[in-house]
Amino acid sequence: MRLLPALALWAAASLPAMMSAQSTGSSMAPRAIAGTRKDAPAALRRTIDSLADAHRGVVGYSITNLETGEHLERRGDETFTTASLIKVPILVGLFDLAEQKQLTLDDPIVLTDIDKVGGAGQLQFLRTPLTLRLWDVAWLMSTLSDNTATNLVLDRIKIRRVWQKMEALGLPHTKVHSGSMTRIATVAPDSSAKYGLGVTTPNEMAQLFTLMAQGKAVSPAADSTMLTILAQNADDSKLLRFNYGVRAAHKTGDVDAARTDCGILYLPARIVACVMTKENVDTRYWVDADGNAVIGRIGQAITAQWGRR
Repeated sequence: MRLLPALALWAAASLPAMMSAQSTGSSMAPRAIAGTRKDAPAALRRTIDSLADAHRGVVGYSITNLETGEHLERRGDETFTTASLIKVPILVGLFDLAEQKQLTLDDPIVLTDIDKVGGAGQLQFLRTPLTLRLWDVAWLMSTLSDNTATNLVLDRIKIRRVWQKMEALGLPHTKVHSGSMTRIATVAPDSSAKYGLGVTTPNEMAQLFTLMAQGKAVSPAADSTMLTILAQNADDSKLLRFNYGVRAAHKTGDVDAARTDCGILYLPARIVACVMTKENVDTRYWVDADGNAVIGRIGQAITAQWGRR
């Protein structure tokens, strides 16, 4: 884990090359979505629903093959706590402001001891004062789920701005409530008390990733860059648990009774998969927690249906 800050800096330095590859037609570049929405194979639905039925908790999902339009969902419009999955809308809000020239990703951010919070991330362990750039903290928020980095981003862009962007994209139930590991700046006390850091639905979060795949969340270049960042997510305990070698741009979340993972699996077709759990009986923070396992088995079923590259 001590190498991770250095890795983040290396990756940040490598961004121009990655963006160039994206813009010149690499396999991550968004393509037109073919066809209209239609039912996914019945066998896949039976498999995933049997996994959801057996889980000691509540499972919701929204899964779409972007090339064929095949779709299946369960509790797709029901609200779930996001845990750290809400950091994707925060990332989109940041890139949207950058697109509008209201800030730049090179803007300096000074980390001080008072900024540090616990939980996930590495910034809490670094010496201060430390000058970073908005790009650096956005990278750490998205790849290591760094809570301190998340708060630094929110301090710059503001919670209400994220709300406004999600509403503009047609995602009215997707809300961030406060900074990570704090309720000091909450803008919705009742919802925050119920859902914690953030709230969304499986369909809305899946739609956000679909918009990024289409280049319609912010812009083709910005969306491509955000997916490049999310492809470096360090957490493979959920959708990628049984999918070693599968490339994905995704974000996970963990809180006591909930586990989440949403993103794009790059199989022969691009699969948008959002799986969310709540009311989990197993609340342990370890890799074999039931919430992780059920999401992993659903990811395995998706790959079995639509294959590997």
